[in-house]
Amino acid sequence: MKPARTHLLAVVLIALVFPAMASNNFSEQLRHRLEITAELQPAAGDVLFALDSLRVVYEHRAWQPLWLDDGLQPSAMLELAVEALDMADEHGLDSSRYHRPMIEGLIDELDGAAVSPDRFSALISLELLTTDAILTLGHHLSEGRVDPESIDPQWFIPQQSPSMLEWLRGLEADADATPRSFLQAQLPRHEAYHTLVRSLALQREFAFSDQWTPIPGGGLIRPGDLDERIAVIRQRLVLFGGLDEGGDNDVETGRYDEMLAEAVRRFQHRHGLNADAIIGPRTLQALNITPDERIGQLRANLERWRWMPDDLGDEYVLVNIAGFDMQVASHGQTVISQRVIVGQPYRRTPVFTGRMTYLVLNPSWEVPQRLAAQDQLPKIRADIGYLEEMGFAVLQGWGADELRVDPHEVDWQALSARSFPYRLRQAPGPKNALGHVKFMFPNRHNVYLHDTPARGLFALDDRAASSGCIRLEDPGRLTEWLLIERDGKHTAESIRRIIESGVETTVRLDRAMPVHLLYWTAWVDDDGIVHYRHDVYQRDVALVQALDAPPLEHDSEP
Repeated sequence: MKPARTHLLAVVLIALVFPAMASNNFSEQLRHRLEITAELQPAAGDVLFALDSLRVVYEHRAWQPLWLDDGLQPSAMLELAVEALDMADEHGLDSSRYHRPMIEGLIDELDGAAVSPDRFSALISLELLTTDAILTLGHHLSEGRVDPESIDPQWFIPQQSPSMLEWLRGLEADADATPRSFLQAQLPRHEAYHTLVRSLALQREFAFSDQWTPIPGGGLIRPGDLDERIAVIRQRLVLFGGLDEGGDNDVETGRYDEMLAEAVRRFQHRHGLNADAIIGPRTLQALNITPDERIGQLRANLERWRWMPDDLGDEYVLVNIAGFDMQVASHGQTVISQRVIVGQPYRRTPVFTGRMTYLVLNPSWEVPQRLAAQDQLPKIRADIGYLEEMGFAVLQGWGADELRVDPHEVDWQALSARSFPYRLRQAPGPKNALGHVKFMFPNRHNVYLHDTPARGLFALDDRAASSGCIRLEDPGRLTEWLLIERDGKHTAESIRRIIESGVETTVRLDRAMPVHLLYWTAWVDDDGIVHYRHDVYQRDVALVQALDAPPLEHDSEP
């Protein structure tokens, strides 16, 4: 037989026999790939990130494919799966990190390809890559793509491991199930998250707009002024949706009219600036933040939401460290909102969740050893009278072994931050650093909320000025809400008497109050308005870089 005829016969035999062979052997080949060779043999060159989960899914399905029909052809569900990967981009991730280029390449390669063993191998790779992509993206939409503690060592909120296999396991029983419905079920439940997603889409529209022109610097612009920059500022606020086009705005003359001034005040409020309608350097800086910068900021904060538990509690205290503010929520309503002072950039307030269990009225202040040596020692060296003036006792030992030391018998000049054997305790009183009350949610960071005698700092826009704890603008309001409105066992008069006594008094709460110390540079208020803040701890850039970094093998296992 001639070679050409032999070759032709072989092709015919493969075409007749291979479909039956494929139908019978696909499950075995898929099982073999996952059980034995998956770690050594990537799927079409791409690493499988959710390998353990893939094994569980396909074992449950008796190694039958999800994305191929009975004839081992790409199914309509596969097309839906590829479309569902768009959700990565919609939510601030990158669909190319979820095998999308390789999946689309395999689909093109298989389209019209002749039946062959190579095609069989490509089908298995397509099957595994698609399932791996959906599982991995679902995991990232639920818990975040980045391990929070790897990028932010001061993030201490535990994550919840979602059950992400139920949809795939029950796929054949649910006629309405689609890959997108599975991914949507993994998203954070908080409405604020979804508002930020919509803002991300809007900022991407701005990024492609030809209306974005930098506003030049210059002198202050006050309402009523004429300034050539007014036209660009007006255009910017129209673009943001904070100002209607037309109206009584004097566009031609460049006059700063009252309608524009009101829009500027709203803009300043949303950006944590003094809402005085005076356009100065800080307002111009906020107006000139580019859409690309805002996109990065929104992506970082969407990831932080994915790190959060779905349920913050029916009642809770929430401190936004980057926003320098605190809200108290009760059954869906914000009952208290006030400014706070947080840790300085070199003494950062950590991110964590605690449970407030008691208050201390007229608290004494046991100065942390680090602060005693670094902050108080230089003041004592400069003036020994500082200790008596501020009500500090110098102590050694603890409990029954505690000794009070005469500060005049200590050679303060010989001490250093590394050799400081004393404790400093400040008595209750008007000069006490904790003021009249501290709110305790015991934690390993020794961080709590408290009053402060230093009231002037609350007038500043940037309130990163503490040693890590959170100072409250109006601690009396929180005290009254907790002890009178919530617990109902105290009155304003009983609280006043305790404070006037000057005696340190512990008051336990009837039930613990969740406290969330968070870090948002973009967040949503009760009216659905997105606010932006300066990244005081410089955390956003590192997080965005981590989001954009190539994934490591098995770093995303659900």
